[in-house]
Amino acid sequence: MKTTLLASSIALISACAAYADPDIGFDRFDIQVEHRSGPIAAGVWAPAAHRTYKGPIGGNAIFEPVDAYIGAALPDEKMPLIVVSHGSGSSMDGTAWLAAGLAEQGAMVLVLNHPGTTSGDSSPRRTVRLSERAADLSAALDHVLDDPYFSKRIDTDQVTALGFSLGGSTVLGIAGLRLDPEAYRDYCNQFGEAAQDCLFLMRGGVDFDALPAEFSADMSDPRFTNIVAVDPGFTYAATPDSAAAIQRPVQVVSLGEDFPWFATDVRAEGSGLINMLPHAEHAIIPNAYHFSFLPICTEIAPQLLIEEGEDAICDDPNGWDRAVAHDASIAAIARFLDL
Repeated sequence: MKTTLLASSIALISACAAYADPDIGFDRFDIQVEHRSGPIAAGVWAPAAHRTYKGPIGGNAIFEPVDAYIGAALPDEKMPLIVVSHGSGSSMDGTAWLAAGLAEQGAMVLVLNHPGTTSGDSSPRRTVRLSERAADLSAALDHVLDDPYFSKRIDTDQVTALGFSLGGSTVLGIAGLRLDPEAYRDYCNQFGEAAQDCLFLMRGGVDFDALPAEFSADMSDPRFTNIVAVDPGFTYAATPDSAAAIQRPVQVVSLGEDFPWFATDVRAEGSGLINMLPHAEHAIIPNAYHFSFLPICTEIAPQLLIEEGEDAICDDPNGWDRAVAHDASIAAIARFLDL
């Protein structure tokens, strides 16, 4: 059953205002994985049972940090687990605002870096090796389920894969969505450089006639009971049969009502993905766009980005508030997951 939601700003903001503000803890660690040349960085956000000391997570010249109690003990109770896949060129620290907000709702949130598509290490040719990212999520889940401290606090009936942008593509693969390389080639031939994803891959010399096997591999992991894909990419390559076979609840979150990016338009007018999924909810966050899911920007960020010749990722439209978009996104996801 499909439900299309146009989230009301007032209702969602009111819901967020009613939330408690409990102490939130964060702890970093490395995960050893067989499919990578080295360990991947990871961490867990969760309610803090006891206070340690507060430290900033994810801050730099561009983005504001999020404070958390470092290494704090977790509550002695089972919690829903949410495993987060960051977008292309971002990192686990770039999801700090989201992870902290979901931890405030009582979830344990596992974050991790994806080598080859993370901050300072984002390669177009590695971007299309999507199954490696999915394997990162499965390995991260293995890690916490094998850890005696974390495992006894995880409700294995409530394990969610949540991803943004390229991370949204990753978690749809976890759900069982398969991609057709020829369909993606045709999409990029049709839209060319007007499609931001195709342009990025073109600049890296990706051969659309010879996409790697990792682009269209089976990436499914049945241990994830729910899927949340925020502005997912690669949906024009989705195979209808694989989408129709997905029986898990899926929430597709679209940032804004205008869909200016071809890659993230899941409506019938776009890739049509939302109509292919049998158990999907479509949540639309008003007054938001793709970059609204990035962290809050510092005051000097817009000028720094201009000086460095980078994308204007901090130039929100007049009258829009990124913090409000964050609150609305957290509220929509928390409601879908019944946090």
